[in-house]
Amino acid sequence: MRQFDVIVLDENTSPSDKWIPPFEDPALGWFHCSDWNQPLQSIDAEWVVVTHPAVKIDRDFLNNLAEVTEGFPMVDAFAPRLKFKEHFYGGLLLHGAKGFVPISENEKMRYVSASNPLIAVFSSRIIQRTGLFDLELPPKFRLVDYALRMAHAGGKMFSVPYLVTTLDNDPASLVNGLYFNDKNAVAPLWEIYYKTLPASFLLGFTLRHPTMLLKFLGIDKGKKRRQFKRDKATSLSKLTADYLKEISV
Repeated sequence: MRQFDVIVLDENTSPSDKWIPPFEDPALGWFHCSDWNQPLQSIDAEWVVVTHPAVKIDRDFLNNLAEVTEGFPMVDAFAPRLKFKEHFYGGLLLHGAKGFVPISENEKMRYVSASNPLIAVFSSRIIQRTGLFDLELPPKFRLVDYALRMAHAGGKMFSVPYLVTTLDNDPASLVNGLYFNDKNAVAPLWEIYYKTLPASFLLGFTLRHPTMLLKFLGIDKGKKRRQFKRDKATSLSKLTADYLKEISV
């Protein structure tokens, strides 16, 4: 079994593209594709890095990741920090009716509700319990959704300040709308709230974004589909009120 599999998700690639990994190692497997779920069915490593092509994955980062995974054996997922110029972009916290907010750049070790939308690390054991990505969500929302579903499966995501890699592009242009007041983010975030969070969170978010009221009342064609996804994500849930509070602002 390999130590790491790295899944580089490139929406602009095709099966005919010839992609060369930045380096090779017997303990490392690379996947480069636009299909989020196919690699999850082929992993053969203890840990899986899911990342955007703009994120730099090098030996230093993986060596640090190896130390972190060994040092925190009780953790099923990690939210690395991204450095761009002089700023650090880390994991996210739930912010009630507002969506998600990034942790402080000076934050110490802590559990988070999700990684930033460009990179996350999951153990293969928690992937087996959580399942596949929800491809009906826009790409930048899929890691957030997955992290919350993982929490229902009993996993926890941890932020370690010294687990850092760099980014080639301005993260604001890549993740804008996830935790800012972007009207295009409302519908995907509402779907995530519906699927993974208690009714009080969903109600608060709906009242803040009244365009979602008809969905909240179930007056639309997607009600059965959403309920199926919620039941699948939350049946036998291990997400506790205490942990939910810990990963919220």
